[in-house]
Amino acid sequence: MEPGLPELFADVSHIERKWLDIPYAGVSPAQALDIYLPAEGDGPFPVIFVIHGGGFEMGDKRHFMVAPFLTGLDRGYAVVAANYRLSGEAHFPAAVRDLKAAVRWLRANAAAYRLDPGRIAACGDSAGGNLAAMLATSEGAVLFDDATLGNVEQSSAVQAAVDWYGPMDFYSMPEQLEANGLPVGPPPGPPVGMPDIPFPGSGPSPEVKYLGAELEAVPHLVRAADPETYLHPGIPPILIQHGDADGLVPVQQSIEFAQLIERRVGPRRCELDILEGAGHGTPEFGSPDNMERVFRFLDRHLRP
Repeated sequence: MEPGLPELFADVSHIERKWLDIPYAGVSPAQALDIYLPAEGDGPFPVIFVIHGGGFEMGDKRHFMVAPFLTGLDRGYAVVAANYRLSGEAHFPAAVRDLKAAVRWLRANAAAYRLDPGRIAACGDSAGGNLAAMLATSEGAVLFDDATLGNVEQSSAVQAAVDWYGPMDFYSMPEQLEANGLPVGPPPGPPVGMPDIPFPGSGPSPEVKYLGAELEAVPHLVRAADPETYLHPGIPPILIQHGDADGLVPVQQSIEFAQLIERRVGPRRCELDILEGAGHGTPEFGSPDNMERVFRFLDRHLRP
């Protein structure tokens, strides 16, 4: 966590049953996760697996955007939040490999932590939305299997995903932002968790840092980092939510992703909500009303 920015982080001191900073692999200190259980019950509990945003280059598993999902503890969900190697340490596909390793670790250790290994939903915002969608779509893609991270006998599949305003097609983002005519950058007001990310025109984009090269030089990596590349009939259901006033990740990213899912997979694998007036990481997403909608989706797909 970043000193001097306590408002960016969720308060988890009141949660009684928790395990913090558990290593799930041994290559990097970033490969750690937190586990939170409901106050009562023996489980096994379905799992909300939270992936933080931050442009692939910053953020933390205790980032404040985990807080809305922690309300799932009162609904009988376990919540797991994972860190992963950021772009300053390792380029793509390291982050995807890490998160798949974390899911495998959870399955290997499910009994010890009262988790249900057959009911896991990947949920993420911004860069975390991309990564949640990658977990949902890319099961079986050998690019993301790294035996050195352990538990290779376990599946990295998830049974549902929630993608909040994730970037998908890196190529098209600048043109879409320009077409939208919105102020580029985070909205004014409370911190959104990515205050130091350079915006278009101020230096290398987060996507360039993530891939380790200019996009035009690595088209194969741009495709490989796009969840759309891996769409197939077996993907789990995905809830996509995006604000139409997003000045960082244009809303077209989610609209086009949902349209591709409908064309390639079918109409019942994706639900798309456009939140009117919402920006990037604004309070509408974590509001009680919207979380009720998110939990209805999760209940349909993770409850027995």
